[in-house]
Amino acid sequence: MKLEKIILIFLGIFIFSSCEEFEEFNENPNEPTDVAPSVLMPSAIRQSVNTMVNESFLLGNNIGQLTSKTLRTEADTYNWNAFPTYWEGLYGSLTDVKGIERESIEAGNERQEAVAVVLRSWIFASLTNAYGDIPYSEAISGDQNNLTPAYDSQQAIYEDILAELERANNLLATGSGSIEGDILYNGDATKWQKFANSLRLRLLMTAGDNISNADSQFNSIVSSGNIFTSNDDNAVLEYLSTFPNEFPLIPLKTGDFDAVALSETSLTVMNSYGDPRLSRYARPDNDDYDNPEFSGAVSGAGSCGKSGSRLGAAYYNDPAQTTAEQLGIGNADGIIMTYSEVEFLLAEASAKGWIGDDIETHYQAGIEASMDYYQVNYAPFGYTDFDDYYNNSGVAYDAVTDIWEQKWLSLYFTGLEPFYEVRRWYVESGMNFDGIPFLDAPCDNLNNNNLPMRFRYPGQEQSLNAANYNDEIDRLGGSNDINASIWLVE
Repeated sequence: MKLEKIILIFLGIFIFSSCEEFEEFNENPNEPTDVAPSVLMPSAIRQSVNTMVNESFLLGNNIGQLTSKTLRTEADTYNWNAFPTYWEGLYGSLTDVKGIERESIEAGNERQEAVAVVLRSWIFASLTNAYGDIPYSEAISGDQNNLTPAYDSQQAIYEDILAELERANNLLATGSGSIEGDILYNGDATKWQKFANSLRLRLLMTAGDNISNADSQFNSIVSSGNIFTSNDDNAVLEYLSTFPNEFPLIPLKTGDFDAVALSETSLTVMNSYGDPRLSRYARPDNDDYDNPEFSGAVSGAGSCGKSGSRLGAAYYNDPAQTTAEQLGIGNADGIIMTYSEVEFLLAEASAKGWIGDDIETHYQAGIEASMDYYQVNYAPFGYTDFDDYYNNSGVAYDAVTDIWEQKWLSLYFTGLEPFYEVRRWYVESGMNFDGIPFLDAPCDNLNNNNLPMRFRYPGQEQSLNAANYNDEIDRLGGSNDINASIWLVE
């Protein structure tokens, strides 16, 4: 018996020590459980902006009729199924953002935390604008064993995002710590603060009267002065010339890139003014930038015509044609938000009476900021400089719809903002295109000339999050329909 006890004791010690060694062996040093924000930040910014660039190309510009699809015309013709890459790409980037926020809070780095809040707010705003109600408060909770997050109402999401952006503004202004791994603003807390507040302006304008005190909130933010005041403040990712931080369209096959062309709609508007951004948005058909010639593809294509000028040299490298480098402009940036957009927001707020500023001053500044950003050449279009263009092209301010038109043109490759803005103006015009002078329903559209109000939830939600998905479908009226009413359009 004594020998048996000795053997059992020995085996117990061996098993205990072996388990400890086994656990240590199974700790993979290449997969740490905690990753520094400086490592997560570049990935979070790059992935989310890359998603936006790709979806601008495939969806946003085409739904907004700035460009037109020449192949696979579902976006133009309103023949919408689900667009899962938008949902998956943005929710995927939120995993890194949550990691940045968690690690920053644990380290007491308030400014890094604030940056994570701004990124999170922008991404979630982009998602709810597309779908309506979405998983928000319980989203990205797999680490807490919640793989089936409930859907939050769009109203609640907007209210929380606006409050969170205000909190981020305060942390950036007075908080401790530094911002590491920042490939957007290089750790400049002041610029992140301006971005947070400018994004609040965008969201307040998008929600409009659905937020009872939108006007006073907007006015208060503007009065603070901490918003974009020049193109130096733009929230744009400057891509490099090599992988992994290169403009996402550069690696495309020629045929895939040429599946999108300049639209006849935007060409007609820009031609009417001799808008020099034409040579930036599109390549001249004759590749002659001194005497450029352009064509436009009809939105909706189908039987209406598919040919149009290729998108600009900054969006794709083709050595057989004039390159962006030869034009001295470089490849395109990944645009989140620009100073030009902020000036148009201020112009429209002035027209609404939300602020007491001069409408035309902001309207004119918005156009000039866009021209400067794209480094346009006025001479081939018959003008000497911006003042000559503004005073003699016919673009000078006359009505609120002028703000809409010029803002629409300035939103080229700005995520899905062309769709969100056109939808807002469509609703304000009585749910039709008649009140938007520069737009008509696309040719061969399959939605009875009606602009869809939302994206469909991707199919994976129905299979992987069935109970919450079904509850949400009930709230939408029984179907995952593109015309279902969401809070923003009520």
